[in-house]
Amino acid sequence: MEVDSPSLFRSHTAVWKILGLTHGQVTWKIPYIAYNVVLHLLITIGYPLHLGMSALRNGNLTDDIRSVTFIATYGACSLKFFIYAYNFDKVRRIRELLMLLDSRVKSPPEMDIYNQMRSQIRTILYMFTGLWVTCALSVELAFILQDGCELMYPAWFPFDWRNSSRNFYLANLYQISGSCYQLLQNYVNDCFPIIMLCIISAHIKIVYSRIEQIGVDESEDVDLESELEACITDHKLLLELFQTMESFMSLPILIQILVSSLNVCVSIAGVLFFVTEPMARTYLAFYAIAMPIQIFPTCYYGTDNEQCFGKLHYAAFSCNWIKQSHSFKKKLMLFVECSLKQKTAMAGGMVRVHVNTFFTTLKFAYSLFTILLRMQK
Repeated sequence: MEVDSPSLFRSHTAVWKILGLTHGQVTWKIPYIAYNVVLHLLITIGYPLHLGMSALRNGNLTDDIRSVTFIATYGACSLKFFIYAYNFDKVRRIRELLMLLDSRVKSPPEMDIYNQMRSQIRTILYMFTGLWVTCALSVELAFILQDGCELMYPAWFPFDWRNSSRNFYLANLYQISGSCYQLLQNYVNDCFPIIMLCIISAHIKIVYSRIEQIGVDESEDVDLESELEACITDHKLLLELFQTMESFMSLPILIQILVSSLNVCVSIAGVLFFVTEPMARTYLAFYAIAMPIQIFPTCYYGTDNEQCFGKLHYAAFSCNWIKQSHSFKKKLMLFVECSLKQKTAMAGGMVRVHVNTFFTTLKFAYSLFTILLRMQK
């Protein structure tokens, strides 16, 4: 099996092309750029704006609560997308680093780690697809089963959609197509960091396996010092990949953590106290479950990265270093010193991308929930 880590986010590349971030890879640049400008004005900017214009002016509490969750979600989605678009050139460097690391994966134990990582990523992709499809279906069912002619989302339009069938269908067409477009943005915004953190964890484990095997098989006629130097180069590439990915995802993940806290709080409060319509309650219940699930894999693999980097120096003591030359031991000591420094992904330079942060997010949502309860009393 060919080792090709960039192929694991091939679906993200296809979505980025639809979303207009690959203008350097298309032949018809001017039409492509024009297509991007129109779509981003109408949806990336216009969609959260048309939801925000109706915030807290819907005439009933159920729609107001739904508006808050929609505005927070779609507004954060657009903001994260613009941040990723600004830093999109880093994806090219990420691909280059992955190709260099992939070229070194050869032994059966390394291939086993790679194949395990492929299975994990496949599971992640299925999970995210199922998560967003479930949420989208709950919104659609709430829209279809509602009484009267209402929009899918409470929103403002510059025309009268209540007294015109044509305008009503135009408004709903805009909301459905805009929702699909923003779901694509959410897919790459939230799924790509998880995929990359999973790939980085796998490559750290591969480097660990490679280092601990140095000199173990004494029958092999290889230059062990050159092999150690190659492993040190691999470690440097891993550090650059980790730092590049951290700078690429830092602000969007911070935004996602904050928005998740708010949406979990508002959704649970709506289900328990404010919303009475069955389908609206079903949607908010799914939404309250989806938000924590959405950020947990990122926090999990952020923790896995930290732990894998933290264990890397143990590989140096697992190899057959005792019988090696003084030059070999000196280089091994330098590697150990470099690998001792803790590597932790930070969101916005303030919050660790860690499982502890996931639980802190839930605690923060609960704190907001208690504030709402006191305000209700």
